[in-house]
Amino acid sequence: MMNWKPVFNNFLRAGTSLCLGSALFIPVAQAQFNGPALTSSTTVNQPAVLTTDPAILYPAVHEIRLFPSDQIAVHLYGSLDYVPMVRVGLDGSIDLPLIGTLQVKGLTLEQTERLIEQKLIAGGMYRNPQVNLQITDSPNQVVTIAGEIHAVVPIVGQRRLMDVISIGGGLTPLSSHVITIQRPSLDQPIVVDLGNDPLKSAQSDIPIFAGDTILVARTGAVYMIGAFKSVGAVPLQQNTPLTLMQAATIAGGPGFEGKMNDLHLIRTIGTNRTVVRLDMDRVLKGRDPDPVLQTDDIIFLPSSSWKAAIKSGGLSTVVGFASILAIALGR
Repeated sequence: MMNWKPVFNNFLRAGTSLCLGSALFIPVAQAQFNGPALTSSTTVNQPAVLTTDPAILYPAVHEIRLFPSDQIAVHLYGSLDYVPMVRVGLDGSIDLPLIGTLQVKGLTLEQTERLIEQKLIAGGMYRNPQVNLQITDSPNQVVTIAGEIHAVVPIVGQRRLMDVISIGGGLTPLSSHVITIQRPSLDQPIVVDLGNDPLKSAQSDIPIFAGDTILVARTGAVYMIGAFKSVGAVPLQQNTPLTLMQAATIAGGPGFEGKMNDLHLIRTIGTNRTVVRLDMDRVLKGRDPDPVLQTDDIIFLPSSSWKAAIKSGGLSTVVGFASILAIALGR
């Protein structure tokens, strides 16, 4: 009777060698970089000078100003004959009967009323006119949100900062919580920090007015690629250090196929990118220091070819067939 055991062993060895040999040709992602980095002068995630003046943050009175394309109705107390309705031109001027052309761009409603009264008196038409203006249509009664969020939010009177941001789509995972508001009536922008504490966020929820521009910057991030369970960007919190192990934990940890002893930390310094090889096992066990990551660091965990083959089922066919053959020969 023929002895099948040597044949079976040779088949198993040949099948295993074939599978492992094939695994060597499994394409593995390699980090390739062309040209200098685009972030050589990046200043994100840096401390900002916050606005603390209550008179600026919470103004008692905010006067509406006129801008091109605003349509206004002019009412003269005690006179039903003088009720012109005009639209502010692109050059910021209006043309009124009995007066002519007036430059009103950037003036408040009260300032414009006084200007019209002075022109009516100077022209000898009225001795003590009382003018009242009303904005009947205005494409400028909006708040613009730019940066990490893009939106134009209509507003009448005033709204709170968090309301406007929510209407605009809300903060993204990479949105900075330090918000800059540019207000036409102020020389310097308003800077507030919403933070992560609801109590502090409520204190920074300042009133927003039409004409304001809200700038939402993008916070710093590190990028996890390769054999992590969850790849993507990990945001850096303001003034809070993030270490390699913390970032790896957020990314779900390394996958089975990851080469723990060959982690690549790719860092941009000036216009050059440097690669530092680390051993995750040694860092995890405290034998090597846990490096603090910086903005735009790239963490690349290569895949082991034979582990990737096992994970993808490359050996399962051979082992499964060998098991069936072994059972059949055993009968």
